[in-house]
Amino acid sequence: MRFCINLMAAGVAILAAGALRAGVYGDTPDARHAWAVHDMNRPRPPVVTAEPGLPPSDAVVLFDGTSLDAWVSKDGEPCKWRIVDGAMKVVPKTGQIQTKQAFGDCHLHLEWASPAEVKGSGQGRGNSGVFLMGMHEVQILDSYNNDAYADGQAASVYAENPPLVNACRKPGAWQTYDIIFHQPVWEGETLKYPGSVTVLHNGVLAQDHWELEGLTTHCRRRPLAPYPAKLPLALQDHGDLVRFRNIWIREIPSRYANTTHGGPAANEADVMALRKETAMKLFAAANPDDQNKRAALSRMLEVVSYDKSEEHMRVVLRLRDAYLRELAGLDTRQIKDRKGEIIAVRNECNVLIRNKVFPEECKLRAELQRIINENALEKKK
Repeated sequence: MRFCINLMAAGVAILAAGALRAGVYGDTPDARHAWAVHDMNRPRPPVVTAEPGLPPSDAVVLFDGTSLDAWVSKDGEPCKWRIVDGAMKVVPKTGQIQTKQAFGDCHLHLEWASPAEVKGSGQGRGNSGVFLMGMHEVQILDSYNNDAYADGQAASVYAENPPLVNACRKPGAWQTYDIIFHQPVWEGETLKYPGSVTVLHNGVLAQDHWELEGLTTHCRRRPLAPYPAKLPLALQDHGDLVRFRNIWIREIPSRYANTTHGGPAANEADVMALRKETAMKLFAAANPDDQNKRAALSRMLEVVSYDKSEEHMRVVLRLRDAYLRELAGLDTRQIKDRKGEIIAVRNECNVLIRNKVFPEECKLRAELQRIINENALEKKK
């Protein structure tokens, strides 16, 4: 025998045993979505505090104006750049620096300033760069009234994509970058996703989810190639006295590791594993021997919306028969007194059928619809 589940109309809660239950609230889980729409079983996001001007509570602070301990030279030697008035300043010809800690997908915040005294032009003016995982450069350059090739201006993905706008402030002024970076994803030697960079330059969108074309290089295109999942962040020494302050980074999940949102990144095997895990938790709390058969049945229908295993279905069939026997023993007044729950369970069946968890032939739905019709429990449209 086959069945069904209900969702009340959007925004209407389901009452079970006098209390609000999570239930299935929206389209059910499927091969691409581990959770139902509006699912109360879905994990809540972690709480992060974020005060104006301060790093978020989950950020790794890389430079707060007091220490270079988070950084080393490219060769692993101590960082040779200097702290001047609370800012980290490039020491020309000492080479790039990189973080001791390795990172992958991230939200990076930093502030930088080109020298107040203007010297040079084009790429020779306030030049540095942020190398995400050491592989992909977001350019730093004094682009204020400074003509340089477009894919090398401030906030460009260097040698790939110019910024959408030139949001540069005057030389010497502090500027902000907020960068959202997702690294390329490979399956063996096959590129699954090229990765992307989003940049806000002084709060203005300068790179809009730019999908990476290659690894940063100069003059020639260098195609993407696999590299480790985590690598240090690097800052470039290009010979100019660029300053940095207030650098922090937040690691964020890869869109290809996050199976809770569905979409093109969802992996069916991961989604099904999450569904089974949720079903097991719900089944452990389902209490199928509850004297309130309607409540027990609805809890089990929620279980099978995640995982329609034989074990779960045996319990559903038993509860279905017990619930229908209970309704069969009621007189007309008693049936009308339970109008709300009967319609609710019928609606639960409709949702499971609509989402192909169960086929159209559903004894529970058919019997409940018969009771609804014979007792005029629904107003005719």
